[in-house]
Amino acid sequence: MRARDWVLTVIGAFTGSAIAALGVFYVASFGWARPDTAAGPISGPFTLVDDTGAAVSQKTLAGKPYAMYFGYTYCPDVCPTTLVDLSRWIKKLGPDAEKLNYVFVTIDPGRDTPKLMHMYLSTFDKHIRGFTGTPEQVAKIANEYRVYYKKIPTDDSGYVMDHSTFIYLMSADGKFVGIIAYREGDVSAVAKLQNLMAATPTS
Repeated sequence: MRARDWVLTVIGAFTGSAIAALGVFYVASFGWARPDTAAGPISGPFTLVDDTGAAVSQKTLAGKPYAMYFGYTYCPDVCPTTLVDLSRWIKKLGPDAEKLNYVFVTIDPGRDTPKLMHMYLSTFDKHIRGFTGTPEQVAKIANEYRVYYKKIPTDDSGYVMDHSTFIYLMSADGKFVGIIAYREGDVSAVAKLQNLMAATPTS
């Protein structure tokens, strides 16, 4: 393993644990699991492109409940782990998997082009679509969903992205239902996805 890869792996493992804790803190402190709080609703209009280069917006997802995750393709640990987990849960849903949309939104638009996201997502379940855009477009959707992300420089003049780690569960009309936490157990996560089909919170 090259030194740079090893460093990024260590950084990823450290930031992954820290981010997971931050996610829990933010949910508890700012009511992210309650869409009726004073902080306002989670979700909103956006304009991006998918991993084929086609324009997408909130209307693209209308009509089906959806699971949305924010991360980036260069993530050394947390994102691939989450996408592997999500792929496994989708498989466990069987034919019912078609009743939901699954979206991976980058928080690193400077590197995550549609082509790169398409190649990256080919490793995971085919149902998962990638969304990217300009930095301004990504900042807008991140703000709408109250996503935390921050660029962290590394010693080799590169950078990693610190970011929140949970999966947002949204109803067919774009209303916040709940979250799946980082490394949540299969039984709980699959149950939440099954309930999402009827936009029914499980917690």
